[in-house]
Amino acid sequence: MRVSDFDFHLPAENIALRPAEPRDHARLLEVGPVHGSLADRIVSDLPKLLRAGDMLVFNDTKVIPARLDGLRRRPGGAGAAIEAMLHQRLGPAQWKAFARPGKRLAVGDIIEFSENLSAAVEEKGEGGEVTLRFSLESAALDVAIATVGHIPLPPYIASKRADDARDREDYQTIYAKADGAVAAPTAGLHFTPDLFARLDAAGIARHFVTLHVGAGTFLPVKGEDLSQHRMHAEFGVVTAETAQALNAGKARGGRIIAVGTTSLRLLESAAAEDGTLEPFADETSIFITPGYRFRTADALMTNFHLPRSTLMMLVSAFAGYDTMKTAYAHAIAAGYRFYSYGDASLLWRAPC
Repeated sequence: MRVSDFDFHLPAENIALRPAEPRDHARLLEVGPVHGSLADRIVSDLPKLLRAGDMLVFNDTKVIPARLDGLRRRPGGAGAAIEAMLHQRLGPAQWKAFARPGKRLAVGDIIEFSENLSAAVEEKGEGGEVTLRFSLESAALDVAIATVGHIPLPPYIASKRADDARDREDYQTIYAKADGAVAAPTAGLHFTPDLFARLDAAGIARHFVTLHVGAGTFLPVKGEDLSQHRMHAEFGVVTAETAQALNAGKARGGRIIAVGTTSLRLLESAAAEDGTLEPFADETSIFITPGYRFRTADALMTNFHLPRSTLMMLVSAFAGYDTMKTAYAHAIAAGYRFYSYGDASLLWRAPC
């Protein structure tokens, strides 16, 4: 298949700039496994759509304010505005980042982000990627980034409005725990304490994994040939306790519902060939396209994705290409809100 096979037109009015209030009142399009049946629901219906013994798997990564605005400094030269999007920590004082405009930077340049925080460019890569060594390290660096950084809203929101104090809460799941993401696992943004309580009462279990979502998630697929695309690596963890609990629940007849494509990609990375989950603590760059054989999740809860994106390819692999074309056409016509702050879908895995 080609990248153009995953294209579609989305009217601007379907792009959400703020989340639903309350979060669990966002709309939910349920896409069935048989002939792609569609049902319009809301997220708070979830306890009625699942059954006792089912297991929701959440990504507990926490978004950091990873967008830094600074000035490039060179001896005897004028400053130039630089934006750095941190995406992978390499050490106590080192981060990989996407710099914009990257062409303005050279190895040895210093970028000043505040009076107390600067970074030297140690390496330059492709596509504006740079390795930065900061003037602070460890906890002191974390505090400085949290102070001067901005929540890294996706480009389709950032191009329409600036981030604000409200985004620091809105662009974070209520269960976020492990610092390290530069993009939210957005399917999880729909959950509230009330919804968790009703899921508990219905006998539906919650389990947590960690995948630190990188800025590579915003990068477009270049070219038309899917086989030429390479995903940026992201670090993930599935603990032995979580793997054992999911395996045991599956053996009892429970279904695994991955909350978000990040949870699903990590589960697939941690699965043996027979679908048994194993402990995992490593980078993954798994790229899922139609034809992939899923081994873990029975259902996927996810938001509506960008055309031509790797996530559009993933959901087409999971629920079926024709099914997702029909589902997205319905969602657009019915006024569903798309992308990070938008509505959600519950996709049941297509028969193999």
